[in-house]
Amino acid sequence: MTAARLHVHTTTLALRWGDMDALGHVNNTAYFRYMEQARIEWVFTHHAGAYESGKGPVIANASCNFLVPLLYPNTIEVRMYLAHPGRSSVTSYYDIVAGDIKYADGAAKMVWFDFATGRATPLPEAVVAPLRSLASLSA
Repeated sequence: MTAARLHVHTTTLALRWGDMDALGHVNNTAYFRYMEQARIEWVFTHHAGAYESGKGPVIANASCNFLVPLLYPNTIEVRMYLAHPGRSSVTSYYDIVAGDIKYADGAAKMVWFDFATGRATPLPEAVVAPLRSLASLSA
């Protein structure tokens, strides 16, 4: 069963020639950069000042499922979703699509971190509040 998710952000990216590898398709490392770009845009758009406050998300783990090879030139959408939050972490999910084709999907566990103490800290209310509705969907 797939966890209930809430769509929180979409970013549009033009593929770069430099994203390609010797096999003629986008290199696997680029997919992680695409997901990172969506995640960072989400933080700076919806949680401005997070890093300046000395607290913000770090990644505990990340994964990607490569479904269809991406080829240059192309413009993709990276759709970001969040699942039910924990105390200090939340899992983000990503769909990498162009047109009607899903090229990849992935996930990254984000832990809210206090950089002064070097320890995890509770998720901010601004992150948790929109996700409260997910509890009823997964019950």
